[in-house]
Amino acid sequence: MPGSSLWLLLPASHPLSAVLPPLIQQTAARFNSPHTFIPHVTLTSEIDPSVYSSDPQAWLSSLKFPSREDVRVKLGKLESQDVFFKKLHSRVEKEGVKEAGRVARSAVDGFGEEAKAREWVEGEWMPHLSLLYHDCPKVDEKGLAEIEKFVRNAGVNLEGEGELGGWVGGRVVLVPTDKPIKEWAPIAEREL
Repeated sequence: MPGSSLWLLLPASHPLSAVLPPLIQQTAARFNSPHTFIPHVTLTSEIDPSVYSSDPQAWLSSLKFPSREDVRVKLGKLESQDVFFKKLHSRVEKEGVKEAGRVARSAVDGFGEEAKAREWVEGEWMPHLSLLYHDCPKVDEKGLAEIEKFVRNAGVNLEGEGELGGWVGGRVVLVPTDKPIKEWAPIAEREL
C-alpha cells in the first residue's frame, strides 16, 4: 500500500480488545494466510511520509479529529471482496466515523480542501474492520456463513449493538503501510 495510513483503533480497555486479535489470527489460520494485523478501521491511506517525517507525533496531534463521543464505530455484516485488504471484513456504519474519515483524508495530497475530502468520504470510502488479508478468491456465501457463526460464537455482535458490537472514541495511529505487512506498526498515536 503506498505511503502511510491513519487507523482508528478501539480503546485499549474495550472488551473487543481481547476478542478481535484472536479472531484475526484464527481467521488467517483458517484461510492459510500469513498475515495478521492490529484490529482497526482504516481512516485513510496514501499519506506522503514527507508531511510528517520530522515529527510524526506532533503531526498527528495537530489534526483536528472529532471528540471521543462523536466517533462511533458500529460493526455490521460480514462481506468479502476481491480486494486483498477487504477479503473478509465487517462493514462499519459510515455515519459514526465519517467526520474522522474526512479529517484523515484531508492529510492526503490533493484532498486538503474540505469539499474534496468530504466527496471522497461520501463516494469512495467504505469503512470496515478487516478479519483477513489474503491473496485468494472472494469468500463465497457458504464461507461467509461459517465465519459469521465463528465470529458470533466469539461474542461479536454484527448488528452493531451492545458492548461487542462496536465502540465509542478510540485511538488514531499513524502506520507506515508502504512496508511489508509484518512490519506494519504505529509510529504515532493519539486518543480521541
